[in-house]
Parts: sequence; structure tokens; C-alpha cells
Amino acid sequence: MAPYDSESGTRPESPEPRPNGRRKVTRYAVPAAVAGVAAATIGLVPALADTGDPSLPKISAHQLIEKIAASDAQQVSGTVKISTDLGLPSLAGSSLAPGMGGDSGGEGSSADPKAKLTELASGTHTLRVAADGPGKQKVSILENAAEYSLVHNGDDVWAYDSKSNEVVHTKAPKGDGKSAKDGDKGTGSHTGKLPESMPTTPKEMADEALKAAGDTTSVKVDGTAKVAGRDAYQLVIKPKQSGSTVDSIRVAVDADNGVPLKFSLLSTDGGKAVVDAGFTKVDFGKPSASTFDFQPPKGAKVTEGDDLKAREDAGKSLPKGSDGVDGLKDGKFGKDGKFGKDGKGAEGIAKDIKVTGKGWASIAQLKVPGGKGLPTSGSGDVPAEAQQLIDGLGDKVKGEFGSGTVFSTRLVNALITDDGTVYAGAVTKDALVKAANAAH
Repeated sequence: MAPYDSESGTRPESPEPRPNGRRKVTRYAVPAAVAGVAAATIGLVPALADTGDPSLPKISAHQLIEKIAASDAQQVSGTVKISTDLGLPSLAGSSLAPGMGGDSGGEGSSADPKAKLTELASGTHTLRVAADGPGKQKVSILENAAEYSLVHNGDDVWAYDSKSNEVVHTKAPKGDGKSAKDGDKGTGSHTGKLPESMPTTPKEMADEALKAAGDTTSVKVDGTAKVAGRDAYQLVIKPKQSGSTVDSIRVAVDADNGVPLKFSLLSTDGGKAVVDAGFTKVDFGKPSASTFDFQPPKGAKVTEGDDLKAREDAGKSLPKGSDGVDGLKDGKFGKDGKFGKDGKGAEGIAKDIKVTGKGWASIAQLKVPGGKGLPTSGSGDVPAEAQQLIDGLGDKVKGEFGSGTVFSTRLVNALITDDGTVYAGAVTKDALVKAANAAH
């Protein structure tokens, strides 16, 4: 079916001039909105049961975005299939995914969600999902002869790994599941108000998203589809800029209630989707209350979240060491045992990140602590075998900036120069080299 509105379609008239704060927020509205839709779809929602494109009333991109923003579906249950292909090896059961495989090694728990959910970063997975308002949700990852479940019911959050018969229990964040009072700009699971510069009504959200998309992004409705037996519109989000590794993002939106049913992110390298997540079965009726009941099975090892965090914090303590990254050679880290600028860890390093470009062509630039590039066997920092592994994972490049190594996935690429500067983004290798040359 042909698209309903073209990339050059007219935009709705801007109601009133927005304050500068609003413009700063909306400048990144589309990429942020895309990331939000992706996270929500992957976390709660690629098999596409295609029984022919349904005939639906015509709708503009603005109207469809407004429909998504206005969606208030509080109850859902169904089955979701997720396929992720970043060009990385599977993390399931590997040493890169600690706590998995049913052996916590006494240092954590195989039921820890932070470890378990990394499996969704690669391969194909089937999930069962259910939600009944902000206070009750359940996600189960189905495995061979095993199941991993994450259950939120009121004040309690339970994570259970049937393979190891381990449970992690935590308390839900204060205010989780409570809606804001009338007149307040609620923040969902957090109490308080949104900044005055943030759009709140569905129309404002749609207006801001389309205005932000004007320069770098094409947003259009491209036909219809059947997803999990329901009629849906296909919203296509596509970079206008060259150099991005993102070809397009397609979101199938329920024609009745505006809920995203399927999300696909396509790379410019062709082939199957980098991320393809969608319902294969879905029901927007009220799930049974028993769906969210949980009691630790007999004999299960139960770990309280506070205990787990205490163990993790204890493992993060580092001895005082010599200056910079060189301290790692002696098992020490950073100047006076501190990490990052002025010892402020990742937060301190984040302040040093410089972003060039805009929209989909944005590139983050960061200086490696210690001002050195990758260690080499020639310098005696790494064994020759390890050097071969590093060389096999990356591509050597040269330019006006000097030389460096590019590490690639199907979506995100990173250039580490020999003088210790990192350039990273959802852009091509050539775009990274160009940015490094420009900064030289």
C-alpha cells in the first residue's frame, strides 16, 4: 500500500513560540523518543502474522504520533518474540555474563536481572508479558526446560531463575505505581513534576516530535499491517543525513488504541533487522490477579536486593595506585585509587565527552584516561596472543589524526586513536575518521 503522506508533507502550524529551554529539549526529541519506544517494546513486547494489509482510514504521521502519545492502555498480556543481531557473539551462558548458567559462584545470583537480561542483547528469545496498571507487571523469558521471571506486584519485585532455583527480592521504588495528583505533571514511576518546558498533552508531544524531526529525520506513515491478529499502521522513521548506520525504524502501531505492537530497526548494511521485537499474541483485557502472585519455591535460595548491592559495592572498592591507567599494571586503578576526572567515576568522565554533529550523525568524542591508546604487544603491555585477538576484532585506519583502530557492530562503531581519543556513534567508519581528522 502506498504511503499516506510524503516526507515533504506539510507540518502543523506551530501554536506559539517556545522558550529556549523547550527548544533544547526538543532538539533531541526524536532520537530520545525512538530509544524510548525501543526500550518499552523490547522490555514488554519477530514474527509478523501477515494475513494481508488491512484497509484503514488514512492518517498522517502527526496524527499517528499523537495517537501513540494519547494511548492509555493499562492492561495487556501476550507473547513476544525478540531477535537481536548486532553482529556480536551470544552472551548467554558466557563468562561475559556473570551470574548466568545457574552458578552464582557465591558472589551474586543467577536471578539478578542486571545479569540475566543481557541475554536479550543477542539471539532470538520468546517472552510472556502481562501488565495491569503501573503497579503490576510480569515478564518471563522462556528457555529450554527453564524459565526466568521478573514480577512486580505492589511494593515487591521478585526475580526467579528456575534453572538454578534462585530468587532475588527487592522493594519497588518509593512512589512506583502511583499516579500524580490532578494538576501535576506526573512522571510515571517517580513522584514530582516535569519541567515546565516539557510537552505534556498528546498534541504537544506530536507537535514537538515533528518539529524536532524537521532537519534530520523523515517521519511518515507507510501503509498498514496485521500484527498478532490486530490492524496496525506502519510508522517509518528514517534519517535524512548520510553517514548514519541506521537505515530506518519501523513501528507498527495498533490502529485502535495506539499501542506499538512491533518495532524493527534496520541497518544500512542490509540483511535482517538489527532489532526486531513484536507481539505474536496480544490481549488488552485485564489479566488474572493470580498472574502477579509469587512465592519463592521450596528450597529456593533467596537473596535480598540490599545484600546483593552490598556485595557489588564491596567488589568495586579499589586500592590506591599510581597515576592514570598505568596503575592497572600493578592491579591498581587511577591516581590515588580514584577513577575518572577528580575521582568522580563515570560521572566525571561524562562531563569530558564532546559531541559533534547533530541528530543521527552525532559523534561522541572522549579522551582516554592516561592519554594512551590501546595497549600493544610491542610495548610489553599485552601478550602477543592477546594482541592478535585485538587486531582481529578491529580494523586499522590512518588519517590526518594519525592512526587508530575501529571496532564495529552493525549499529555502533568506535574509533580509538593511538594517542588515546575515542570517537563513537551510530555512524560509519568513514564518518568517524572524518570526525577525527576534523578534530586534529
